[in-house]
Amino acid sequence: MNDMTNEMSQAFMNVRQLADYLHLNEKKVYAMAAEGAIPATKLTGKWLFPKSLVDRWLLESCHSGIMTDRLLLSGSDDPLLQAASNRLTQKLRTQALFSYTVTGTKLGLDLLAQGHADACAIHWGRAEESDVRHPALLQQYSQSKHWILVHLFCRSQGLIVRSGCLERLNDPAEALSFSTRWVVRQDGAGSQRFLNEWLAGQAFPIDNLTVTNTAFSEREVASLIAKGEADIGPGTLSAAKEFGLGFIPVCNESFDLVVPRNVYFRRLLQQLFEFFQSDEGIDLAHRLQGYDLSRCGRLVWSSDPG
Repeated sequence: MNDMTNEMSQAFMNVRQLADYLHLNEKKVYAMAAEGAIPATKLTGKWLFPKSLVDRWLLESCHSGIMTDRLLLSGSDDPLLQAASNRLTQKLRTQALFSYTVTGTKLGLDLLAQGHADACAIHWGRAEESDVRHPALLQQYSQSKHWILVHLFCRSQGLIVRSGCLERLNDPAEALSFSTRWVVRQDGAGSQRFLNEWLAGQAFPIDNLTVTNTAFSEREVASLIAKGEADIGPGTLSAAKEFGLGFIPVCNESFDLVVPRNVYFRRLLQQLFEFFQSDEGIDLAHRLQGYDLSRCGRLVWSSDPG
């Protein structure tokens, strides 16, 4: 027990210890914690500060901090963003690390809020509603006062179907009348949110679906269908085409990037926007199919009224 207590005391600092560590008075530390300006938790009823995240926060605050040589993306899955990430990684070689880990929208935001990611890709409904839905989702996090929302692209969202199924469907709702095997996404994924809303519009309870698998990425949905382990599942046109599958379009959705203000001007992030606006990026989106890059890089939302 003593060893565990010692480990905890080394991993976390209390207000007094942090004040000494940063050469600040305790009142200032309380104010910074309450404003969400410094990594902190109050799970135990008292403010505790994880030393590793405080150290990272200090490095991030430096104009040329060592963390500027890497960009860690979390959040929603997308074939175009993955392809862009792969190409930037190859171009950067050993100069910097560009990493994209698919987690789904909600877990990605949780990781961003905890300081484990530098930016988070999200989609949470139809494109025409995203200017309201996306900010509302972000404002569930106290850290959102330090975030901005930047548009990446619009994409075609719908149902990925097994080859041979599409010919017998005149309307997406007809998929519900067959004994189809469904692959769904995990809770908190934007594609699962899409499926839930589409089924609600059809007045069809999701519990009535014959679900054979739960997938954790766009490619996993398409792969399971391509291998014959499922007949249909939610996903994008680009994922369906990559696996040679059929696709039933349902809506367009906005795919956006949540970025802390201190990360927005990082060179690696700007390189991502530049790639999507380059001839190479536009050509890649055209080949993958189902994308609109016309508003890429546009600031969608900021908590700062100025």
